[in-house]
Amino acid sequence: MFLAKQFQGFPEIKEALIANRMQAGFLVAPMAIALRSQGVPIKIVYLGHRYGSAFVVAKNGPVRSVADLRGKTIAIPSRFSDERLIVGRALRANHLTEADVKMVEMAPPDVASALNTGAIDAFVMGEPFPSQAELGGYGRVLFFAKEYWPDYISCVLVVRDDIIESRPEAVQLLVDGIARSGLWLDEGRPHREYAAEFVGRYYYQQPPRVLKQALTNPMDRVMYTPLSPTKPDFELIVDLMVQAKLLDKPLAFEEFVDPRFAEKTAGLRAWEFEAGD
Repeated sequence: MFLAKQFQGFPEIKEALIANRMQAGFLVAPMAIALRSQGVPIKIVYLGHRYGSAFVVAKNGPVRSVADLRGKTIAIPSRFSDERLIVGRALRANHLTEADVKMVEMAPPDVASALNTGAIDAFVMGEPFPSQAELGGYGRVLFFAKEYWPDYISCVLVVRDDIIESRPEAVQLLVDGIARSGLWLDEGRPHREYAAEFVGRYYYQQPPRVLKQALTNPMDRVMYTPLSPTKPDFELIVDLMVQAKLLDKPLAFEEFVDPRFAEKTAGLRAWEFEAGD
């Protein structure tokens, strides 16, 4: 049996995993890899979703293209985040470097208000914070992460080694549940709208209309299939981390990923639950 707990930022999740106050959780992929490289006994067993991150600027501000970001302040959730890496990819594609901008770490719940008050010029975060800024009337998506990074991954499911070893059946149950939920969400708009209503009201404490925006506008803004961790995906992340000096040297895929649980999700079907029941 698992007990779910919500956190406000990735640093708190990291500390809980290190202290063994939490045995499994969702982390941004580079942070999970960095922790493993530092000896924290965790492994990635599945993905949380694909895509789902966006670069947002002030709706009526001066930034109309990536080239306009020179000298601007950009909020990221952590220096050990895929969002930080996507900033680097977008800058390089537009003949800029990270030295041309100022990146600041900020807890995701704080970025929308910071953009609205002018404390930052832009932010790149996972949903629903880009949608919050859009619906608030003060934010505009400059680009989605997948525009510069096809098959983009943000959050991953990590589990402590001792739980993988002592309770593999529980880990499999968790992974299977996430896989079937992803299949259910990707079956169409009614399921996503229902999920937005339910999760917004009873779990996430977010207005359902914000989650509906994140899940349906457009429909591939966030994708929940396929979620199996693959070697090419993570080799790219490791290469980008080394380039950004977040890792001293490359880490082999097998050192931080345990693919056994994802492999057993092949053939699973979506939950048999009709939206609205």
